[in-house]
Amino acid sequence: MSIAESLRGRVKDLLPDAMFLSLSHRRKVGRFPNVEHPLTFNEKILHRCLHPDPCFALFADKLLVRDYVTRTIGDAYLIPLLATPEPFTRADFDALPRSFVMKVNHASNFVKIVREKSETTFEELHALAAHWLSTNFYRIARERHYKGIRPRLFFEQLLLDEHGDVPADIKVHCFTERTGKKNAYIMRVSDRFTPRPCGDFFDEQWNLLDIAVAGFFTSPTPAPRPDNLAQILVTAKALAADFDYVRVDLYSLGDRIYFGELTFTPGAGVDRLYPDKVDYDWGRLFHTRSS
Repeated sequence: MSIAESLRGRVKDLLPDAMFLSLSHRRKVGRFPNVEHPLTFNEKILHRCLHPDPCFALFADKLLVRDYVTRTIGDAYLIPLLATPEPFTRADFDALPRSFVMKVNHASNFVKIVREKSETTFEELHALAAHWLSTNFYRIARERHYKGIRPRLFFEQLLLDEHGDVPADIKVHCFTERTGKKNAYIMRVSDRFTPRPCGDFFDEQWNLLDIAVAGFFTSPTPAPRPDNLAQILVTAKALAADFDYVRVDLYSLGDRIYFGELTFTPGAGVDRLYPDKVDYDWGRLFHTRSS
């Protein structure tokens, strides 16, 4: 890292949360946000980063949220949990099956897929786990509700589809308007762990929408409508029923649906949506305490 890059990093660390997010929004979305009276989707997500509901920490915790899923839709939707070691020891590593996924509960995108345990080592995973657990995820994007999550390591069963691939993420953006009307927009993310992750948007009838988000490509051939689309939507809306907005992440394997996570501040309010009109349209679909 150069001296200039090091200095920029230190300056960013010293910025107050509101300024940090406003500058990030300006750089990535293209305009300064209205922080106090948000109108767009990204502005309202940014407002949530700064003024989170106290419950967000509980439901964003990837381990504690499992109790909510069990109470709401049943434990059949949970990915089997293999271990939650504290601390992670060689004996824990030896007890893991041939394939698994390593994650932490307090952060997004901290995922290690292990298809063949013989191709990794305890030392490698222990070092990675130590790095993850020592990372203050709140400081990365200033999503304040992550402050309240105690970092923990856990291991899940590796889910693979009929082709032996990691299944696509089904990210259901669930809105509840003031009138009680519910709306859902589905983002299907494929090839997530490759240099060219694809994200395609669909409405509730699986009509392809002209929507894109920064960081994702569009698929050359969009996926066909899932046979269990109705059940995907029922599942997502059941988990989202108590919130004016939440993104419910699911996986679909055959006729089985598995829960991934609940996300309250996707992109920390700085992920640009295309066309820009979508940012305003989605902003009208849910309210915050200041809107």
